[in-house]
Amino acid sequence: MTASVLTFGCRLNAHESDGMAHHARGQTDTIIVNTCAVTTTAERQARQAIRRAHRENPDAKIVVTGCASDIAPARWAELPGVVRVVPNEDKLKPAIWGDNGPGLPPSRHARALLQVQQGCDHRCTFCIIPYGRGDSRSTPIEDAIARAEALVEAGHQEIVLTGVDIASWQDTAGKGLGALCRELLRRVEGVRRLRLSSIDPVLLDVKTGDADLWWLLENEPRLMPHLHLSLQAGSDLILKRMKRRHDTGGVAATLRRVRSMRPETGVGADLIAGFPTETEALFEETRAFIEEQQIPFLHVFPYSERPGTPAARMPAVPNAERQQRAARLRDVGDRNRDRFLERLIGTDFDILAETPNRGHSPEFAAIRLVGDAPAPVRGSFVPVRATGLENGTLLAEIRT
Repeated sequence: MTASVLTFGCRLNAHESDGMAHHARGQTDTIIVNTCAVTTTAERQARQAIRRAHRENPDAKIVVTGCASDIAPARWAELPGVVRVVPNEDKLKPAIWGDNGPGLPPSRHARALLQVQQGCDHRCTFCIIPYGRGDSRSTPIEDAIARAEALVEAGHQEIVLTGVDIASWQDTAGKGLGALCRELLRRVEGVRRLRLSSIDPVLLDVKTGDADLWWLLENEPRLMPHLHLSLQAGSDLILKRMKRRHDTGGVAATLRRVRSMRPETGVGADLIAGFPTETEALFEETRAFIEEQQIPFLHVFPYSERPGTPAARMPAVPNAERQQRAARLRDVGDRNRDRFLERLIGTDFDILAETPNRGHSPEFAAIRLVGDAPAPVRGSFVPVRATGLENGTLLAEIRT
């Protein structure tokens, strides 16, 4: 058996798992488990997977890494079959996996991920991640450019900048994420589309936000009209108790400015339902804010206690109520999404073919190709016309 990787958690973890799989490709009888600490469910699933892997492959060497194991390495080392716990900061070092070869691992995605940042300097009351990832570290701009050039050379035309908190990226002169984006687009001409993964709303505060990023949003067509905000709540009191740095007024002002520049922008948001102390009235503030702001692409999570965080000591909302509130927010999101997608019906745009019949619009609307045209080549851009809507997905025909 060659090395295999079991991944839990976020897109960044999946990206890092690709790198570990590449560096460990010469290992045999090895199972790498990349853990997540965002929720207790993710941690429990990883533990169950380790026990199952040991039962099914008793001779395999199990190596554990990731945020959960970084917080409590001794507990994970005690699990059956585990021979090593690799710190998060070491897991992408080729030598850890016996890889002495040159070059960077490839991306297996048509839309390539480019990690430019690691860790977090903030201490939101619900979050354990800084204890598993450490303080914020920014990839040097020359390294990021080199990686982007390598991805383009490998055939990728669309790149997504990712990290734990990419809004905190800075170079040695104190320039921010917008400066990195401008330099990348200036120097790497083969990047046809650039996207940002989830960002802290403070990055686009209308008064203090990143001026370079605002300039790009208004003037650079290669920066996609798509923003995903780490919003978490639409109630100012709950945001304060979460120790977030934004408020609803600032987010509303940001969205007004973005939409005045590029009305077609697709907006997404992460939301936590049932945060401790959230009354029905406070929840209604979030529900109403999401509806008023017409945010179409929601990632909704019921609150999950993380021992060691301040929020875990606050008065809890019953779990059933968390689940019910999450479902209500998803319903609002579904209605917002369908209204947003209906406006795209009849319009023409290009999509990146991620499978023979699926891709995403520039606004990050999910697209399913219909009609009799031949299937496009994966990773190519395809001109399409949106023709309908089905189950939250735009239907589109290839334009010839």
